[in-house]
Amino acid sequence: MPSEPLPPASVATTVLVLTEDSLTAADVAHVLALHDGEGLTYRVLVPADTERNLLVSFVDHLGLGELRAALDDVLGREPKPAEARKEASEQLVESLAAFAASGATAEGAVVEDDPLPALAAAVAAGGVREIVVVTYPHAVEDTFHRDWASRARDELQVPVLHLYAGTSELG
Repeated sequence: MPSEPLPPASVATTVLVLTEDSLTAADVAHVLALHDGEGLTYRVLVPADTERNLLVSFVDHLGLGELRAALDDVLGREPKPAEARKEASEQLVESLAAFAASGATAEGAVVEDDPLPALAAAVAAGGVREIVVVTYPHAVEDTFHRDWASRARDELQVPVLHLYAGTSELG
């Protein structure tokens, strides 16, 4: 007796892109190259960085040779929540413009300082194929696997790729 055909599985068509800064045309090109010709939708999430760990940020800047930024960390120039949200909104607009310039469909949102709850909610809502995290290198978080990508891999049931901003290097 022939078996009934199975109903089509729901097709995940959204790629979540979590970034800590504006995506450049090169960053978008690297993300799109992962899914060449697949017609996916991209959802960009940009956290409003309101609670920086100054020691970790200081070490990251020193490791990258960014002495001025390290000094700013020592002086405690942490953005106010309104400033952080405004900056994140601008980064989101620039990132969405980079996707649009490449011909890809993208939408996005500014999320809370810890983006994991927003990622979890998006994955739980369904349709998420994978997560691409685009950040600068962070010596402490990357070494101890406390970066966003590592945490997402540990907590969520979708593939997670970590790219370093401005490069094609994997985090």
